[in-house]
Amino acid sequence: MSQRARTWTVSELLTWTRERFAQVGIDSPRVDAEHLLSLALGCSRMDLYMQHNRLLSEEERGPFRELVRRRLAREPVAYITGRRGFHALDLDLQVDGRVLIPRPETEHLVDWAIEVLKDMSEESLPVLDVGTGSGAIALALKRARPELSLTACDQSAQALEVARSNAEHAGLEVNFVHSDLLAKVPQPDSGWALVAANLPYIPSADMAGLQPEVVKFEPASALDGGGDGLDAIRRLIVACAAPGVLRVGGWLMLEVGIDQAQQVAGLLRASMYKHVAVRKDLGGIERVVAGQSPSTPQQAASTTGPETVELDEVGDVLDPDLPVFEED
Repeated sequence: MSQRARTWTVSELLTWTRERFAQVGIDSPRVDAEHLLSLALGCSRMDLYMQHNRLLSEEERGPFRELVRRRLAREPVAYITGRRGFHALDLDLQVDGRVLIPRPETEHLVDWAIEVLKDMSEESLPVLDVGTGSGAIALALKRARPELSLTACDQSAQALEVARSNAEHAGLEVNFVHSDLLAKVPQPDSGWALVAANLPYIPSADMAGLQPEVVKFEPASALDGGGDGLDAIRRLIVACAAPGVLRVGGWLMLEVGIDQAQQVAGLLRASMYKHVAVRKDLGGIERVVAGQSPSTPQQAASTTGPETVELDEVGDVLDPDLPVFEED
């Protein structure tokens, strides 16, 4: 009897799939195999362990076979399942090719933003998520602090469709605006208490070398940050340094890529932001950069020039007088 004709148990099917995924270089072969089989069978991953000796019929294996084909073509599991969990607050987000898949690194920005906001007690604090994508940052902050007045913007109308759907599914109220950075976002009278952003930061020359899952399936417009990856980040730093955009004591928080934090810290200081600080992710990479509203906004740097400022000309990244902003 051929291998194709024989019966398969849950355990055997997972083993075969895991080995095949590993052969083609998929990073998490076991976890991916479990996610896809649980999706095909309509059960949880824990259920798979409880029935690992159960024989599967051809009717059960057929849908799983199609999911495996998609994964072997390097389609991300999150796009195959259509869902992605985000943050300890357990947001269940819809994701597809219109938006980036939310990543654990972005959770560090959310955690830091929650720390900053806990010292701001007044009601309806205005908070803005720029480049919201699936809405992950805005919805996580709204779930943590329901009283916040949350606005989220994105230049992609398709991404905003996904974000609005996620907000409705989560039962969270967020004002979504179709806008390139701050261009069409209504400005609160008192200024923003916090502006958070996970903008494109991959240098254009590095795009082709990204994992197939990213290059083939995720939206390039949400990844490509221009020559050095900082085009949109520079523009937002300058925009938020303009008079009245951030309230007195307001914060700008930016997720950045590998080896970009020091330069972004320099850009913030060049635009007169105070208490500029950096936080690392769990991999030890400087991942989030924050700065408080400029002392003299009218002196903020223009879009040309800040990138030439060296960090040692603008001081240490961390302010020792603010323990909450020290590196972990």
